[in-house]
Amino acid sequence: MSTLANQLVVVEREEVARGIRLLLAQPLITERGDPAAFEVVRRRKEPLVRWFDYTCGWSLVVEPRRGYARLVKVRPAADASRPALRPRAGRAPFDRRRYVLFCVTAAELTSVPMTTVGLLAERVVQAMAADPALESFDTTSRRERMAFVDVLKLLESYGVLAVVDGLTESFVDTAEAKVLYRVDVTLLMRLPAAPVGPSRLALPAQEVPARFEELLAELMRERRYGTPPAPHPTGDETFVVSETRRNLWLRHSVLRRLFDDPVLYREDLTDDELAYLASPTGRQILRRAVEQAGLVLEERAEGYLLVDPDAVATDSRFPDDSSTARVAALLLLERVGETPGGATPEQLAAAASELLRRFPRWAKAYQAAEGARRLADDAVAVLRDFGLVRTTGDRVVARPAAHRYRVADTATTTPAPDGGPDSGEGGPL
Repeated sequence: MSTLANQLVVVEREEVARGIRLLLAQPLITERGDPAAFEVVRRRKEPLVRWFDYTCGWSLVVEPRRGYARLVKVRPAADASRPALRPRAGRAPFDRRRYVLFCVTAAELTSVPMTTVGLLAERVVQAMAADPALESFDTTSRRERMAFVDVLKLLESYGVLAVVDGLTESFVDTAEAKVLYRVDVTLLMRLPAAPVGPSRLALPAQEVPARFEELLAELMRERRYGTPPAPHPTGDETFVVSETRRNLWLRHSVLRRLFDDPVLYREDLTDDELAYLASPTGRQILRRAVEQAGLVLEERAEGYLLVDPDAVATDSRFPDDSSTARVAALLLLERVGETPGGATPEQLAAAASELLRRFPRWAKAYQAAEGARRLADDAVAVLRDFGLVRTTGDRVVARPAAHRYRVADTATTTPAPDGGPDSGEGGPL
């Protein structure tokens, strides 16, 4: 092979690896939002589609002319750890009201290529008034208009809505605001990542509360692997189907979690999944997939972890000072690790209270009654999402990966004046 051909192969391999990591971090990439990332995905569309389908069983749709790439990440079960965030200071998660408005607004947008904020709000008002299960939408309320704007801004960030004229935020001040939108209906239809469309599970509204968990499980059902006979205690499901389907499910169930979760513990895997990872075929597929993605596999007795040297493959980092809860999470993690048998909510609240007392000008949102307990709860949620702690009974227990952040003694090896090693005593970092 010529030198030029070798260089082309290397470039393609590097771009495919980067495309994989970009899509792991951003399952929806638009040309308008991130032109450089979209160009990489567009250029390596075919190998990326094959990699995600074979490795994780996820479908990737790339629409060069419409300017978007959508990776449909499917999890074994519904995951509430990544809520929609309000596009304003604080990045608070969507509440129930905003999710309801989001669903109704999305439904109303499916039939209008162009609209204005006033016309769209009026359609939402009428749709919610016609459904007895929904609370009416009141555009005379500033609070309601603010929730509606959060929904519209989120749809803008997805590329579903494009502002042609005006400012969406102006609707907060007055319902008479003039904003013109162009709607990308095809992209809107690509947003749901559930294998089963919600409309196929239509039930009378009065039955939904009692059967909500059943409906969620049915939304996530992937019929390509067969029909599961019973849920697994960990939340996953075991399948009694053909050997081919069984191996396909084992590959996808393990690699989805490995590539999508911060850390994968052996104790969270089923016996079949552990056997698959220990098999020659499983290990070969695992190592090849990690290499093709440009990641580094860290394998320990407790489990597996993927490291991205370029920090491209994640949209969330730890440690991180982007929020008060994340700062508190790092500070409380040491306390959790030091407490034999795990820390109780009271111990964590006391530790959070101590932090608030030491730094009275920090975490102002928590400097109130019950603020210490809320800060401890939010910090534990961060640690749990990163796989650093788990809740056992009423105690928060550190998991093995938490020891990566442990403050430890160290010993210096400063050369002695005569060139020999210095015995230097260790001290805390």
